[in-house]
Amino acid sequence: MTELAITASGLRKAYQDKVVLDGIDLAVPAGTIFSLLGPNGAGKTTTVNVLTTLLQADGGTARVAGHDLATGTKAVRAAIGVTGQFAAVDELLTGRENLQLMVDLNQVPTNDGPRVVKELLERFDLAESADKPASTYSGGMRRKLDLAMTLVGNPRIIFLDEPTTGLDPRSRRTMWAIIRDLIADGVTIFLTTQYLEEADQLADKVAVLDQGRLVAEGTPAELKRMIPGTHVRLRFGTAAELDAAARIITEATRDEEALVLRVPGDGGTRTLRTLLDRLDEYSISAEEFSVHTPDLDDVFLALTGHTTEVLAK
Repeated sequence: MTELAITASGLRKAYQDKVVLDGIDLAVPAGTIFSLLGPNGAGKTTTVNVLTTLLQADGGTARVAGHDLATGTKAVRAAIGVTGQFAAVDELLTGRENLQLMVDLNQVPTNDGPRVVKELLERFDLAESADKPASTYSGGMRRKLDLAMTLVGNPRIIFLDEPTTGLDPRSRRTMWAIIRDLIADGVTIFLTTQYLEEADQLADKVAVLDQGRLVAEGTPAELKRMIPGTHVRLRFGTAAELDAAARIITEATRDEEALVLRVPGDGGTRTLRTLLDRLDEYSISAEEFSVHTPDLDDVFLALTGHTTEVLAK
């Protein structure tokens, strides 16, 4: 059985009359990236705050790194790392000093401290700026330093709450590479993001949260198959083959210039087999075929009724 790094059952949280989490169930396998998506006010950050012991749930249960949130708070905190929406670096300190502060707070053995700091500065490409005040760092450098500080205690579960918000595309992709490296090392990532492309690129599983409830969960590919718009793209070598195929597959739309037929379908293997069998019956073959699905923007809009412009914390 797959080891679960995070589980939750029936998590509830309300502020006076406003229900923020309305019975959330989660199961995050160890060594994977789990992404929580949702519009502004959906409850994403509240979920992170509950799972990281910063908030106490009003109901339900959860276990993180095998420890119960209610009875094993200290053990949970010792096992996790948290990077919030805004870089929590001390701008009066240098990058090296920020990391040394975390070394001291995590009670890293004195002999190991300098090595840990040096390795993290090199890993996050901050060595050249190590002795400059963090106030002089760019937004991307601050986010990298913030994540490096989170790694000082060698946590096996890391919560990243919108880690690339405000970064330029180049810095965002650098962070993606760092996150992938963490997963390669066996770390579990719980990611909230306002960028659907980010979830699509990184996440093994995505959960969509809306008005305190999970409205869908699955791999990015599974979620895309949930809504209309999936189609098979068949490209033919000649116009005659395109015409012949179009007479057989009457539900398809055609692109004369590209010699392409687009056939609506769910993209599953059974549908593909049936489609190709229909062509084989008439000795027609396509030069190539591919399955095209809606992107996560389409999925998000279909599930929540909101556009991605309202995504936030």
